[in-house]
Amino acid sequence: MKPQWQFVIVGPVVKIDPATLPKNDNIHYLGSKSYEVLPNYLSGWDIAMIPFALNESTRYISPTKTPEYLTAGKPVISTAINDVVYPYGEKKLVHIASTPDEFVEKATAELNKTDNTKWLANIDNHLAHDSWNKTWFNMHELIKNELYAKQNLITSKVKAKVYV
Repeated sequence: MKPQWQFVIVGPVVKIDPATLPKNDNIHYLGSKSYEVLPNYLSGWDIAMIPFALNESTRYISPTKTPEYLTAGKPVISTAINDVVYPYGEKKLVHIASTPDEFVEKATAELNKTDNTKWLANIDNHLAHDSWNKTWFNMHELIKNELYAKQNLITSKVKAKVYV
């Protein structure tokens, strides 16, 4: 399918049998690369892919590459990884493809676009309100609230035992 397209896969193949990977002259598995050279690869791509297999190992992953690709202004097509679907797919910032035909359809549409100004503005707006600091703060609040709730539960059980 689409032999004129080149598929460059950068990164390790983990938790799946490499023998099950598609093989063709236009598919290139480059393996892991240092972070310093990744922008060089990304700069030559027309579309960024997040092609995670959907299985127990990927059920709760949150690919940090999603905002990185978007920051680079690259259209993204991903499998239905929960943390990509919500919020990125839901906000129409990335494409979600469940089948090879869907991938080809979405990639063809992206390659035929002549103006992505509105999409880039939406990306900028989303990313301006997202940051590692915000993520850290939200996680810190969740953990703090959980610990506080457990402490109150323990304290109330202790008080119940004292008054019995």
